[in-house]
Amino acid sequence: MSTVSYKDLGEDFLNEFDSYDEHEQVRRFELDDGQGNMIVAFIAVHNTNLGPSLGGCRMRPYASEAEAINDVLRLSRGMTYKNAVAGLPLGGGKAVIIGDYRTQKTAEMMQSMGAAVETLEGAYVTAEDSGSSEEDMVEIATETSHVTGLPPEMLAGSEYGELGGNPSPLTALGCFHGIKSAVEFRYGGKKTLADMTVAIQGVGAVGLALAKLLKQDGAKLIVTDVNEEGLELAKKELGDIEIVTPNEIFAVEADILAPCAMGGALNDDTIAQLKVEIIAGAANNMLLKPHHDKMLMDKDILYVPDYVINSGGVICVGYEYFRKSDYNPQDFNIERGAMVAHVERIGQIVTDIITMAQNQSKPTGETSDLIAEEKFLKGAALSHDNDDDSTSEDHSSFAANGGTQLVQ
Repeated sequence: MSTVSYKDLGEDFLNEFDSYDEHEQVRRFELDDGQGNMIVAFIAVHNTNLGPSLGGCRMRPYASEAEAINDVLRLSRGMTYKNAVAGLPLGGGKAVIIGDYRTQKTAEMMQSMGAAVETLEGAYVTAEDSGSSEEDMVEIATETSHVTGLPPEMLAGSEYGELGGNPSPLTALGCFHGIKSAVEFRYGGKKTLADMTVAIQGVGAVGLALAKLLKQDGAKLIVTDVNEEGLELAKKELGDIEIVTPNEIFAVEADILAPCAMGGALNDDTIAQLKVEIIAGAANNMLLKPHHDKMLMDKDILYVPDYVINSGGVICVGYEYFRKSDYNPQDFNIERGAMVAHVERIGQIVTDIITMAQNQSKPTGETSDLIAEEKFLKGAALSHDNDDDSTSEDHSSFAANGGTQLVQ
């Protein structure tokens, strides 16, 4: 068994961070990489009112521990909202590791990360994220059972291998259905994806998979990425696409911008450059500040809340976790067909949220947040049959129209 040293971060210290939101637990770890180096990592549990917190393990070369802490606070909070709106009986958590996954990651370090997850005693369930992979989850699984996103071949003997594996394709599928719904809403059925030019920022695992789905429906693509290898692969896989520099993507002539890279891409400067009518993509926390939600509405740009449209991945790993752990309070049908159908219903959730936002003359992000908060702050039942009678008329309408009937 791996050993790991850790320290819980106190409220007085965490109050110094903009992203702190009364998180239940934030823990700092030192991971042994097996080569004599100690790698710093953090796990944040934001809220467990609806169930164990689930969120991925990210590895990137943060400039400082403070930057990593702010990121894990922000991301874990986002997972609470994402899981609630997706109709999952799960809370929000996240893990971040400070380091370059290309040069500093080792099997021993990921095993140590597994030991770190185990210290939370089930309050946090991890999965792959930017900078981590299925293979890393295998190493983590040597030290804890609180991990999901394992390779299907590893799970086959447990009769749920069809639910395992890389969640990126399901994230892309959910984004695809969300984009289709946004186009239908914006243009009232008078335009389809075949009439759209989509600018995609980032063609990694999710961005490239989303690009393929969009191209299959006839969309014209403009893409960018900071990684030249990623762009070369995109050209090979997608064929006829336009490539621009990362700084140019925000000002291109397009109908839709799909941010699929790191967060914070939409800010005062980039929003001022936008010529698109819809923003919908896979990136987490794409708005740098909360006021950018209203800034987009004021520019008459339809923003599809990021944690709504990109929830396909967490639905995927959530179903795997439900089967593996026998934790299934909503009596989901835990098989691949039901899981894919759950992901595809993201399109309906997108329609419900933007319809409600329009009816209330509110930004879409604010509207989505209110729906999520009603669920997890009150610990509200996510089953349609157990809707809280105290909900507002508009929010009850959201539930009745599909907002909570995700897997019936």
